[in-house]
Amino acid sequence: MPSLTSLAPAGPTATRSRTTATARRLMAICGTLLAALLCALSVGASSASAHAALTSTDPADGSVVKTAPREVTLNFSEGVLLSGDSVRVLDPKGKRVDTGKTAHVGGKSSTAAAGLHSGLPDGTYTVAWKAVSEDSHPVSGAFTFSIGAPSKTTAKVSTGGESDSTVGTLYGIGRYAAYGGFAALVGGCVFAGLCRSSRPVRKIAVGGWVTVFTATLVLLLLRGPYTDGEGIGGVLDLGRLGDVLSTKPGAALLSRLLLLGAAAIFLAVLFGSYTRRTGDAEVDARRRQDLAFGLGFGGTVMAVGLAATWAMAEHASVGLQRQLAMPVDVIHLIAVGVWMGGLASLAVTLRAGEPIERAAVHRFSRLAFGSVVALVVTGLYQSWRQVGSWGALTDTEYGRWLLVKVGLMAVLVGIAAVSRRWTGRLTDATAEAGAEKETEAEAESASEAASDAKATTEARAEAGTDAETAAAVKAAQPARTGAADAAIDTPAEAESGEAKSGEAKSGEESDDGDPVRAAQLARQRAAKGKATTRRERDADRERSGLRRSVIAETVVAVVLLAVATVLSGTQPGRAETEQAGAAATQPGRDRLNVDPVSVLIPYNTGSKSGRGKAVVMIEPALPGDNALHVFTTDLADRPVDVPEVKLSLTLGSKGIGPLRIPLERLSTGHWSARTVQLPMAGTWQLSLTVRTSDIDQVTETRNVKVAQ
Repeated sequence: MPSLTSLAPAGPTATRSRTTATARRLMAICGTLLAALLCALSVGASSASAHAALTSTDPADGSVVKTAPREVTLNFSEGVLLSGDSVRVLDPKGKRVDTGKTAHVGGKSSTAAAGLHSGLPDGTYTVAWKAVSEDSHPVSGAFTFSIGAPSKTTAKVSTGGESDSTVGTLYGIGRYAAYGGFAALVGGCVFAGLCRSSRPVRKIAVGGWVTVFTATLVLLLLRGPYTDGEGIGGVLDLGRLGDVLSTKPGAALLSRLLLLGAAAIFLAVLFGSYTRRTGDAEVDARRRQDLAFGLGFGGTVMAVGLAATWAMAEHASVGLQRQLAMPVDVIHLIAVGVWMGGLASLAVTLRAGEPIERAAVHRFSRLAFGSVVALVVTGLYQSWRQVGSWGALTDTEYGRWLLVKVGLMAVLVGIAAVSRRWTGRLTDATAEAGAEKETEAEAESASEAASDAKATTEARAEAGTDAETAAAVKAAQPARTGAADAAIDTPAEAESGEAKSGEAKSGEESDDGDPVRAAQLARQRAAKGKATTRRERDADRERSGLRRSVIAETVVAVVLLAVATVLSGTQPGRAETEQAGAAATQPGRDRLNVDPVSVLIPYNTGSKSGRGKAVVMIEPALPGDNALHVFTTDLADRPVDVPEVKLSLTLGSKGIGPLRIPLERLSTGHWSARTVQLPMAGTWQLSLTVRTSDIDQVTETRNVKVAQ
């Protein structure tokens, strides 16, 4: 078949300069967009790490329970992976009071429970938790609850779920490299097997294999420090690998490495025996036919297996319809690889000036179209599954990144349409050029045949006349020796032989056996051949147009792949919406970081048993809903009951109050009001009346500050 190197319009220098300028602009745009995406990824790294949302706890966040619970239970929006210290419970002094064993409740992977020691005293307890969501991302948090009554706490917790910045950045880069390497590997192999195999395409495929293998190995080493929130030094702790491999993400990474080992053999056969040419077309065709089925089947199995290592450990493996979502994700990833990796292969083939048959371009065009259809269908399903509602497209980070991805996809499809037009024009131009050449060749053949017939007739006539003249001259000349005859009859031939001998000798002495000179000549010939190839490449307007559009597609595809990597590390919109809904049902959660206000009020009613102390606590001492507790003790800090306790609050500067607070007795020496509405901030006057007998009582006042 003819190669795509026909049609050489005037002005190759101008075409080449335009191509170079376009390439520079495209590379600048690619670099700028990638830098912006990396900045966005770094800024949003902390918020993108939360995937499993904490939906509820028992005891509830910020609640006060009468008696100490036997365990603390946490419920998540999706399954989580737990370790021995995933849930830690600390008393007001910061001492651990849990049993150190964390497990799922009733076998449900979306729950976690930690047992507590018995006999816990009253006070505020802090629960710090960390886990790994089923889509492989670490999550963490903390909350508090109180037994009997709130108290001040000195517990300082570090959940350990937030990744070190260096480790998080390296892990993100590794994930992007793994996606890119997979696309290059799959697309390069498909392009080599079905369209055109060449040295540049082999570099794309082998480079993709090396990239994904290296990135997977790095991710496996970084996995432990990434989930435990440790620094880069944690990579040296190889004993952690056993724990990592026991998790689903670790098993997926190990499976990927094993599959890549088999893929190395596949590459050796594809770019070795399958593409090798012996010079015998029939033998080569028979060998390729024998290998085609095995390569096709084996390549499909390995591509599906590699894609499954992502599907089984990320978003598709959790949430709704996971049995359907994982196969859909596999198809989506393979379609990405065939399209983007194939684009890169076509781009390097055209740039290198490699001859490529127009049928091969048509085959890739059909492959790309099928890949786009698969991407659109699977992408729509994944978007519905991960976003859940129209509002989440603009109200969640995942939805906004998804809109960016859709926009880039639209741009990519538009450029692909331009590429298809160039492909059509290129094919038509090549065919027309071939037809014109065939017509010209037939005309030239007919003309040459007529000229040859005429020349033959004239030659025969001249030959007869010359023969008669030569016979007459020879009869009149004296006899000569053989050497003289040779010298007279063939002087031109002798001179020609001497000239050829001189040229040969000159050629032999051109490098005079000097290896430096020989290497210089070789470089000159290589440069000349490269320049010739570029001139031929740039002289074809259709080929140059196709190359520019394919390069533009590749640039946008690289940026699109970066956005897809960010999406895979961002909490899905559906989960973020569920988390926000859970937070809305617990309005006090955002105010837990404010310490409760505590006031110590000594009292003395005058009787022998009328002396003691009262502690009044208001939590969180902010405008709105508050909880109020009153504790009465004797001088030895032992809880004591009194017949009656009354309390009121007054904000004199605003003319509010007194607000009488109804108190409920909960236990010995403990009164409480669960809902106390404080309309505004300011310094409130607290009036406490304690009655120790029928006639003995005292009222004490103190000021308490309610913050904004």
